[in-house]
Amino acid sequence: MAHGSSSGGASASSMSASSVATGTYSHGGGTQKAATSDRTFEGARAKEYPKEVWYFVACFIFLVSLFQLGSWVANKLSKRRSLKKDAEAGTDPSRGRFSVRHIPTAIVNAYRVVAFRWTLEIGSSYTLNMAEVFVSCAYIIALFVWEFVNTTSISGEKYTLGYWGNRAGSIASAQLPLVTALGTKNNVVSLITGISYDKLNYIHRMTARVVCALLWVHSGNKLYGLAWDRKPSYMIPAGLAAMIALTVLCILSIRPVRANAYEFFFITHFFMIGVFLIGGYYHANAVRTGSYIWPSFLVWALDRFIRAVRIIFANHLYLSWSGKRAHLDASVELLSPHFMRVRIARPPHFRWKPAQTAFLMMPTVSTLPSESHPFTISSIVGQDTEKALGKDAPYWNELVFLINVRNGFTKRLAKVAEKGKPIKVLIEGPYGHTPDLTNDDTAVLVSGGSGVAFTLPALLGIVNDVRAGNSRCTKVVFIWAIRDQSHVEWISKVLKQAIELAPPSLAISIQIYVTAGEPPVTSEKAYDDDSIHESSDVASQEKGTPASSLSDFAAVSFNAGRPDLSAILRDEVAVTTGRMSVTVCGSQAIARSCRKALRFPVSGPSQTLKGGPDVILHVESFGYA
Repeated sequence: MAHGSSSGGASASSMSASSVATGTYSHGGGTQKAATSDRTFEGARAKEYPKEVWYFVACFIFLVSLFQLGSWVANKLSKRRSLKKDAEAGTDPSRGRFSVRHIPTAIVNAYRVVAFRWTLEIGSSYTLNMAEVFVSCAYIIALFVWEFVNTTSISGEKYTLGYWGNRAGSIASAQLPLVTALGTKNNVVSLITGISYDKLNYIHRMTARVVCALLWVHSGNKLYGLAWDRKPSYMIPAGLAAMIALTVLCILSIRPVRANAYEFFFITHFFMIGVFLIGGYYHANAVRTGSYIWPSFLVWALDRFIRAVRIIFANHLYLSWSGKRAHLDASVELLSPHFMRVRIARPPHFRWKPAQTAFLMMPTVSTLPSESHPFTISSIVGQDTEKALGKDAPYWNELVFLINVRNGFTKRLAKVAEKGKPIKVLIEGPYGHTPDLTNDDTAVLVSGGSGVAFTLPALLGIVNDVRAGNSRCTKVVFIWAIRDQSHVEWISKVLKQAIELAPPSLAISIQIYVTAGEPPVTSEKAYDDDSIHESSDVASQEKGTPASSLSDFAAVSFNAGRPDLSAILRDEVAVTTGRMSVTVCGSQAIARSCRKALRFPVSGPSQTLKGGPDVILHVESFGYA
């Protein structure tokens, strides 16, 4: 660990050296000189150590970016080679035999299993994978090591209050731009690491809570030994207001509050973060360290500016007097009391990748006019496919959102949908780094209830890419767990279209599991999640698309009970060669089952070294962290 005096506070270094020499041995004024030396070291290290923490964080982000770049290059090269092969490339004669060429893939698979499929499970609805646990522990340890290292005074007193008190505030304040960036939709960390903003949101909450703890260390120190009469009059009230705001914010950010009262959390978050940053800036600027905090305002303002530009770009027709702007109004259909579909004509310039998200602003529905909510786009951009289907193909070239009705905004939207009138809507997006499935030989899509909003566009994207010759996929398995068979009507028509459009080279297996009659379970444990609600006569109104007609296809099977995901995935791994992806969107029960099914020995080095598939798992879980 670097000694702070060598690089922070260079102007005082010569004085520090002389003070150390005289502080211990001089008579008379020796005690005062020693105190002066301590203050010199305290100030120097309080300036230097926040920088060193930033170097550590920056190096970690850079390392993740290098891995991301390497993975992207490897996927592109692999895809280019695979698309040149003939249709028989899916078989591997070396399957079952050890091969040295499989060692790199085996190492990567072992890392995936340990980092992303081994988990720390807290209760029935809170899960952290080992990668998140590692990042959290590393961040906590790093901040507190730099906080308490080199805190022995010149007189030999360990953990001197003056050394670590101010330093805690400096280190925590210097991290605020990072915390702010991780909470924005458009941030450089997401751009260079390839990790979507919603995945980074866990890191945002974790870093905020660590910073809050560190600031309480600083506050406790000041409350214990503060020289009140030496500080500006506004410094203590500003700091106290900032700490109260941050503490309230951290308490309200716990998952039960966010899940059950999101709009309350959202509004409170907006005001509390404003109080914290403004109060924190004035508090820190009183001792000329406000430069740690004011960049947070720039980060937030840049994100808002980018979002405003994206809104204008996506909704520019509303700014004209053209009659075309009426086509952007949303039509909302209530498919059941707990599920609805929103359809919006796609602006010609608005494009997205399968399963990306978009923010919808509906001023006539929202509590606040500027309030926006993210939803997965359940359709794809498939103009060539749309031509083959005709006009009756909303999921192929139209913005479609399948939304689960909960409290707050979605509940109000459902009431408006009952009136059957168009709703004014502004679109912002798209957002999210969705999995690239074009390089997979086999793709398994698993969802429960409204999780189909994520896996359905993934299925359509695979069909569209294979038709265009842009994907090597030869088999796709679509698994959906629902509470009642009538829920199939939500997407029965588009499923039939996908089967009919799939070329002969793509084998499709659609497995629908109806869990009605299963023992009652809580929503956290349910495989079908939000579909546990009772069925209703309001269910689908799509004419000519009954579930019975869907079952006429050999590719479709209806099954009673919950899917045995462990057995299904084990069987797919056993017969697959090349690369296999498993994409999951649903409750924690589904996510945990898939993670456990793809651990050792089903998916690990021992299988990969013998020619087994390179297995990749993507998880989008309702109750994730």
